[in-house]
Amino acid sequence: MSLHFETRAIHEGQSPDPSTGATIPPLYISSTYTQQAPGENLGYDYARSNNPTRASLETVLAALEGGEAAAAFASGSAACSAVLDTLAPGDGVVASDDLYGGTFRLLDKVFRPLGIEVAFAASASVVDFERAVVSLRRPRMLWFESPTNPLLQTLDIEALSKLAKSYHLVTAVDNTFASPYLQQPISLGADLVVHSTTKYLGGHSDVIGGAVIARNQDALERIRFLQNARGAVPGPLDCYLVQRGIKTLAVRMERHSQSARRLAEFLSAHKSVQKVYYPGLPSHPTYEVARRQMRDFGGMISLDLVGGLHAARSFCTKLKVFSLAESLGGVESLCCHPATMTHSSIPAEIRVPRGITDGLIRLSVGLEHVEDLECDLAQALETVS
Repeated sequence: MSLHFETRAIHEGQSPDPSTGATIPPLYISSTYTQQAPGENLGYDYARSNNPTRASLETVLAALEGGEAAAAFASGSAACSAVLDTLAPGDGVVASDDLYGGTFRLLDKVFRPLGIEVAFAASASVVDFERAVVSLRRPRMLWFESPTNPLLQTLDIEALSKLAKSYHLVTAVDNTFASPYLQQPISLGADLVVHSTTKYLGGHSDVIGGAVIARNQDALERIRFLQNARGAVPGPLDCYLVQRGIKTLAVRMERHSQSARRLAEFLSAHKSVQKVYYPGLPSHPTYEVARRQMRDFGGMISLDLVGGLHAARSFCTKLKVFSLAESLGGVESLCCHPATMTHSSIPAEIRVPRGITDGLIRLSVGLEHVEDLECDLAQALETVS
């Protein structure tokens, strides 16, 4: 029987405990496991290498993304690092120019000094990605987010995956903003999917985690080796919290998307807002791609305020329901100023031409009543006016 997403989110990898019948499997907090004889065990020997609670989370992640296997990590950055660690000195990676500041930092400050060539595509177009590919001596990987952070461009995953295959490259897609409920990159041709499970998958701003999901087992072999060798693994409580969050992912994403659409339309009509970035607005340059490859448009909105940095500071400090904080994807609504927060690691001379201006605000729309959120934005915008 083929099960729907919501059913798999609740049941995959989460069978009742065989010894007690507990509907919710217990947390396995043991650091080590008793062996029957030297080298003979029940599938577990040391918790860094494997853990039943972590294995349960990895099972449901793979099922929801349509991959054969998954590896959970202690953070989204650790997951990104493991994927990039599969490259060797002299290899090249092409990345989208609009991406999370922490990922830019990894590429520019960690992997470039290790001999990895990095090229950034000048736009979301396949043509610009191909130009970046041919600029490298030994391209090996295409890396991009969709929707992107923070300008919410929806990249054509199917077209970019086909481009990557034509050059024998690995396609890695950061699916954090969409979540597997709204979009499944593997079904569109991607080889690897990366998540910060801290965000929508966990959904409650109470856990840090990351994950890599692979189209097939072979693609994950090196990443699993690095997961064990480097040891950046989540603890069992972290895995449990993410898996608990996944059970309500579908209903949360529907509400996030519904509220964000209304707020994006409200902001688009406000005199203090210069520009709104939301994949669900027909005015967004990648709207048609988003409509084709996503179930809905998500809960993230970015906006450029009239008045630049001064306006941004005033707006952020006047909000009452939205909290000024980094991160996203939780039940509570958050406001972020990328230039000084999530993307501060990108130098201004690179950041500003890419559209991450001093007046840019990023909103993570939570599950509060949408009228309260709209009123909060309205009163904060009045102070900007």
